[in-house]
Amino acid sequence: MVRSYRMRGVLLAGTLAGALAAMSSCIDEGQIGRSEVELDADDIGGVVTSDQGPEAGVWVVAETTDLPTRFIRIVVTDDLGRYVLPDLPEATYEVFVRGYGLVDSLRVSASPGQMLDLEAVVAPDARAAAQVYPAAWWLSMVELPEGELSQQQLGSAVTGCLNCHQIGNKATREIPGSILSDSDSHLEAWDRRVAMGPMGAAMSGSFRRLGDQREMFADWTDRIAAGEVPTQTPPRPTGIERNVVVTLWDWGTETDGRTDSAASDVRDATVNANGLIYGVVQPSDILAVLDPVEHRASVIKIPSNGPEIQTDTPVSPYWGDDPVWARQSDPRSVALDGDGRVWLTGRVRGADAQPGFCTDASNAFADYYPLARGSRQVFMYDPRTEIFSEIDTCFSADHNQISDDDVIYYGFNGGLGWIDINIWDETQDAEAAQGWCPGVLDTNGDGVITPGWTEPSDAIDPTLDHRIQVSCYSPAVNPADGTVWCSGNGPRDNKLVRIEIGDNPPASCTAEVFEPPPSVTSPSAYGSGGLHFTADGVAWQDWRGSGHFASFDRSQCADTTDLEATGQSCPEGWTFHRIEKPTYQNAAFPINSDESYLTQIDHHDVLGLGRDVPLYGVVNTDSLEVFIPDTGQFVTLRVPYPMGFFSRSSNGRIDDPTTGWKGKGLWSSYSNYAAWHLEGGAGTKQKSVKFQIRPDPLAK
Repeated sequence: MVRSYRMRGVLLAGTLAGALAAMSSCIDEGQIGRSEVELDADDIGGVVTSDQGPEAGVWVVAETTDLPTRFIRIVVTDDLGRYVLPDLPEATYEVFVRGYGLVDSLRVSASPGQMLDLEAVVAPDARAAAQVYPAAWWLSMVELPEGELSQQQLGSAVTGCLNCHQIGNKATREIPGSILSDSDSHLEAWDRRVAMGPMGAAMSGSFRRLGDQREMFADWTDRIAAGEVPTQTPPRPTGIERNVVVTLWDWGTETDGRTDSAASDVRDATVNANGLIYGVVQPSDILAVLDPVEHRASVIKIPSNGPEIQTDTPVSPYWGDDPVWARQSDPRSVALDGDGRVWLTGRVRGADAQPGFCTDASNAFADYYPLARGSRQVFMYDPRTEIFSEIDTCFSADHNQISDDDVIYYGFNGGLGWIDINIWDETQDAEAAQGWCPGVLDTNGDGVITPGWTEPSDAIDPTLDHRIQVSCYSPAVNPADGTVWCSGNGPRDNKLVRIEIGDNPPASCTAEVFEPPPSVTSPSAYGSGGLHFTADGVAWQDWRGSGHFASFDRSQCADTTDLEATGQSCPEGWTFHRIEKPTYQNAAFPINSDESYLTQIDHHDVLGLGRDVPLYGVVNTDSLEVFIPDTGQFVTLRVPYPMGFFSRSSNGRIDDPTTGWKGKGLWSSYSNYAAWHLEGGAGTKQKSVKFQIRPDPLAK
């Protein structure tokens, strides 16, 4: 792959190399390329050239506000700088070029059916070029100092911050003047800025726990203010990445944050074809709704009797003391079932107002593992009736997955919970429809879990079962055998837990635990993340701490009848992959300046890269990473505009199986906790995002 690009007077590693030098006559070759671009009446196309010739692997962005909601379509130029923006709704567009090694070109007005050659502008210096680098490349400039915390611990601390927003974007690498002017140093300014805004108390606590080593952030922003720029540079799209078409729509409100979305049933991508896209917006208590056919966005208020939270907001540089995150329902994850109904988690009541059956021994699940608190429950929204139903769960529901037999599983801290959708539909009885299990190993081998087990902090007794601490942030159903697996999300979490529900839960709920083996050639995997399964029963798990993408195949284990309770039982089941990413420049071993989030599987080949291709969202690189197991190749799906994209969820939908790439796509959303941190600043809205991959960069 060609990986270098040129700026005026500067050669930056990582993008287009000799290809540009071979093109001596940009005007002649541009004309040749232009004549080969074919357009339909709803396309815009042409050739992108700079004073160095045709510009390959740069993005062409078309944006309009003529439609009911803001609409953006983005494509990539081919080897000769040619592009086609396909199937544009009728509107007037502003079109411009963005690319690594360039500064944004002037916006040009255009309409569908128009041939439009564009003039790219080569960046005059490295600082100008870096303004469009994703946040990770800026964050990689941080120098991890010696001190009480190891470099790995410092890296993990920063990764924890990435759960909420990008660090290294313009909003974080530059300190607002109103804060800096009243501070004697960048360190004092950092101490003040992290205490501001809706999450000020939590941010300040995390920051202060770094002790004197927190000065690494002050040193970083001080060097940036003095003109220093990243030494590592992002690559331009190559190969398949030049076939990607990205479409974005504004949705939600200006004060939104944390948006999970769903377009279809993960099990059947034809569900809800051409229908509405739904997103849960945590700080705003809303379902964000997009009609991608009419290009229209709306919001639905989620009703809740839960007590209001986040009412006291520290003064913010953006919102003053306006409590923009005060909320009641606090919605999180979302999924569509086979009937197109929307299942979402949220607060229907206070955490301490548990139903009696959550702790009453008359309930079999409570008898085995009583749950005295539940901070988030479940809503079901039926688009046909426009009615929300509340399902009061004992467990604190979060991320989810629906099994083939219509059971929706939720992970919680300590175990696994579920709702049988069919029982709920028949009875509307929350107690009858739900169940839960702790993570208990059948240490004594009698086939069931028996109360009186040893606890996680106890020594293992071979005559008793043993409970392990399960962090089930990401539950996943193995379609090959119906078991449900759990992955955590902590910097020290290294477990992959398998739970077999059995015929008589909770007694039949037996767990197994697996941990990755230590590596002798590279950093060992640490800091688990998302989890999903391919149809053949192989687990795919991203490791947000160490940057690995791993597969685990239990069928490869030499012996599953005598597994070690420590989890070091099946090293032969693991395979590890690692994509080259920006890393902290002074780290003793590679520590990425980004963070993977949750893993998904393209079960239905909506990207055209094959069935059951795994992918994961990445914070700080504006991208999803797709891994193609057959070739060992990573394909980056990057959103270059507006900067600040990162995804917590994605799923595929097939609108029309007869139209090839045009009739299908992978849907995701911007999930930043602070929409005002996105490129554009205050007033910017989150986006619903659709990824498609066409056969070539000029396909219409």
